Amino acid sequence: MTAPKTDGPGRPRDPAADKAILRAAIDLLVERGVDQTSIEQIAKRAGVAKVTVYRRWRTKEDLFAQAIETARQDIPNTADADRPSEALPQVIADLLPRWGQVLAEPRFRALTARLLGAGPSHPKLLDAYRRHHVQPRRELARAAMIQAQADGVLSPSADVDMLIDMMTGAIMQHLLLEPEPLHPKDISDYLRRLLQQAGFTIA
Repeated sequence: MTAPKTDGPGRPRDPAADKAILRAAIDLLVERGVDQTSIEQIAKRAGVAKVTVYRRWRTKEDLFAQAIETARQDIPNTADADRPSEALPQVIADLLPRWGQVLAEPRFRALTARLLGAGPSHPKLLDAYRRHHVQPRRELARAAMIQAQADGVLSPSADVDMLIDMMTGAIMQHLLLEPEPLHPKDISDYLRRLLQQAGFTIA
């Protein structure tokens, strides 16, 4: 990702302006999509001059890429590293409602759909989404599955990476192709069945 340009000498950066611009970019990305959003619209939503945006980012794609990176904090981290590994089945059962809440969030679903749809025309944005949203969660899932194998909760012969691919595909299908709004409990129940189908022994 291209780093934002810095202001010239004597013009210190305003962190509040940066935050407002990045927030406006994500909001408009969710509402309108990449191609229907302009720098002028982002500046107006952020309450800054258009030149203020261009001082920081050379292109709209650079701005969106950084906005996607910073939006990572908007999605709650459902990992719970302090829970004991020997209680992993119960840990998963406890986390399922939290996962359901995150995945039912309309903003999260819309952002995912917008970025996947923008991929062919804006590969930099899809790559930013993959690196800052998908990959970190994949690494957490992989670590949890390896721990589950060690604890006897998942078959030691299971192909962990293949399971993650299968589960990711199932979740994307459920999130993006379901026509009706999703209820957190329905998603939690779906995830429980999905994990059980993948071979997990959970409560």
